[in-house]
Amino acid sequence: MSACVPARADSARTKHVHPPHSPPPAGPRRFRVAGADVSAAIAVFLIALPLSLGIALATGAPLQAGLVAAAVGGIVAGRIGGCPLQVSGPAAGLTVVTADLIQRYGWRTTCAITVLAGLVQLGLGCLRVARSALAVSPAIVHGMLAGIGVTIAVAQLHIVLGGTPQSSVPDNLVALPAQLANLQPADLAVSVLTLTVLLLWPRIPGRAGALLGKLPAALIAVAGATAVASLTGLVLPKVDLPSWSSHALAALPDGPVLGLAAAVLTTTLVCSVQSLLGAVAVDRLVAARPAPTGHVKRSDLDRELLGQGAANIVSGSLGGLPVAGVAVRSSANVAAGAVSRNSTMLHGVLVVIAALLLVPALELIPLASLAALVMAVGLKMVSLNHIRTVTRHREVLVYAVTTCGVVFLGVLEGVALGIAVAVGVALHRLTRTRITHDDAEGVHHVHVRGQLTFLAVPRLSRVLHQVPHGADAVVELDGSFMDHAAYETLQDWQRTHTAQGGAVDITGRRPGTRISEPAEVDGCRCRPWTPWRNHQCERPPVAAPAGTAPQPAADGYHGTATGPAPGPAPDLSTSGPPDAAGTPGAPGTLCGPVRATRPTARELARGISAFHRNTAPLMRRELARLAREGQQPSQLFLTCADSRVVTSMITSSGPGDLFVVRNVGNFVPLPGAESGDDSVAAAIEYAVDVLKVRSITVCGHSGCGAMQALLRAEPASAPTPLQRWLRHGLPSLERVPPKDDEDEIPRARPRLAGRAPADAAERLCLANVVQQLEHLRAHESVARALDAGDLELHGMYFHVGEAQSYLLSEEAEGGVFELVLETDLPV
Repeated sequence: MSACVPARADSARTKHVHPPHSPPPAGPRRFRVAGADVSAAIAVFLIALPLSLGIALATGAPLQAGLVAAAVGGIVAGRIGGCPLQVSGPAAGLTVVTADLIQRYGWRTTCAITVLAGLVQLGLGCLRVARSALAVSPAIVHGMLAGIGVTIAVAQLHIVLGGTPQSSVPDNLVALPAQLANLQPADLAVSVLTLTVLLLWPRIPGRAGALLGKLPAALIAVAGATAVASLTGLVLPKVDLPSWSSHALAALPDGPVLGLAAAVLTTTLVCSVQSLLGAVAVDRLVAARPAPTGHVKRSDLDRELLGQGAANIVSGSLGGLPVAGVAVRSSANVAAGAVSRNSTMLHGVLVVIAALLLVPALELIPLASLAALVMAVGLKMVSLNHIRTVTRHREVLVYAVTTCGVVFLGVLEGVALGIAVAVGVALHRLTRTRITHDDAEGVHHVHVRGQLTFLAVPRLSRVLHQVPHGADAVVELDGSFMDHAAYETLQDWQRTHTAQGGAVDITGRRPGTRISEPAEVDGCRCRPWTPWRNHQCERPPVAAPAGTAPQPAADGYHGTATGPAPGPAPDLSTSGPPDAAGTPGAPGTLCGPVRATRPTARELARGISAFHRNTAPLMRRELARLAREGQQPSQLFLTCADSRVVTSMITSSGPGDLFVVRNVGNFVPLPGAESGDDSVAAAIEYAVDVLKVRSITVCGHSGCGAMQALLRAEPASAPTPLQRWLRHGLPSLERVPPKDDEDEIPRARPRLAGRAPADAAERLCLANVVQQLEHLRAHESVARALDAGDLELHGMYFHVGEAQSYLLSEEAEGGVFELVLETDLPV
């Protein structure tokens, strides 16, 4: 009998009983919605309802279309999409595109275009190309949104004044004087009231403002304007929601094929880019929330594209507006504490309920109030922060061209212009090279800024031949690329100039990369901020004469830099300059007059040499400014003398930023003749009273040897200087209870947010930071500055092994050290 045949005829009906002494099997899983998701859904719904109606009004679509898109975006995109907390619906960024499509092809064909755009999004999601959309320059995206915002604001201004908008921005601007001459006082009054509430509601001061601020300003503005219009009996156009039985659905597209294809492409582009960028922004917002709010998975961008495509198919089929991720609703969802996609879906369900049951209330809303709301949204799309960012990155031309192109030509044309200008700017930067020559104290400096390609060879050759024969020359390369033509030109000139008795020093290149034949100067091929082994790298063994043992190679030293490492432009230097006897520096020895023979001196000299080559050319101008103006640090940074704590690296600071005091254990001795320490006290007094620092930071770190010594300290009859110094840590030791007493005061001691301290040494490190802050407050200069409000104190803990920093938050009892997240914090 086959083993696959049941032994009993009724074995297929055998009931599987769980083993004895085991819990019964779990029942069917019940669907539950977290309370945070419910409150977040209500908050988002209150924002989405007026905005959906306003965006539908701005596009010229039936007002029900905005509610359909909001419901479908919440339910379909919320369920299928890859960003759990992103809220989708009718977006202001699609207003111009949709309005243009409705005017050209009519509403039902526009719905069909929305369906086709959704199908294209599904295809792109299946091809997993979502990440490619993020390759678009941010200047183009922000310029597109700014152009759309300007178009929306100018169009809605006509409705605010009681008129009807035209089809384009130039037409609206031309018709504006006539509209101002015939403005409707009732419409203008309702619009001004709406804008006033939008502006002032978030700025209500005091406890009342904190309480009322939980209600969205958009809802309060529209509701207030509606109430005033109803109570005063103003006669003005209001929302008109026809019966759902007469709601227009999608029809087969009717129009020229190329025009329809361009329309589908434009809708797909704007929907996809806005949704994907919104998903990335939501991830950043979620990462910035405190840890206890719950774990939310990072966005799956390809799945998000699939969800947006499915939502557009359903929305278009049901006669709704195009759907995309909406920044305003998504940020409100995150801020309200949502923890899953249930909040987004529940908000869509609430929109459906409102569309079916609240029609009489919605029809009381004045159109002028919705127009004012949408106009405010359009103006916010022109972000001053974005303009500052693109200006700082020298991309303002791309931003301006894209914005003007969208305003005067259209979205697709404006984006195409922006891409063309961005490519042109990139090519210009690649080929634009500035080459200058000056003479300072008999040394000729040739400074090359930019990439050295064959296009720059004629200018490079012309400037190099301006250097007199036999003169000392320094060529500073400030770029990251050099092609073969420039390489050979510079090499040939270097050989010729050296043969004529001149000296050539090439700076600003990657150490260890040579094009000339002599051997390396220091044998070090490491770059600053590469993985270190105590700053050392091994050199190949030096060849020994026949019959003798090979000599071991000396360790090379690659010095640190306070800025980014220079690019991989070739190192063109040859062996070192002549020594006292007139012979060139031998390969493998130090360049210049320093002739270090001891290993430690050799390492020190190598580090100084690397600084002179790599960092000094980049920092010379800034250091010269600091030498002229003097130091003006913003904070005093008091930390341990441990060699693993690099203050400038962990704070991303540079010369002149920090006034640093270091000692064993980052102690701040109490003032007084008996226990005080004049060196630390003098530094504190100088920093606060003379330098006028605005903050003092006490920074501890993991694996601190001073803390470990405190834990195992034993009384000594003749204490050493180190043991006498460690007495300043005894108050910190008293803050940490013995192991047996830990359960008695679980929240009275400093701790890390999210995890328990690893061991007693880490507990003592945290307590020591808090204790030294208390010692700081006992110093007269610090207490005086704190009372005047001119000084802040901060505690910091740096975990060496994790390369992560924690800042002390003193709101909780005992103090909690919270991890600083990898987000762009506001300045």
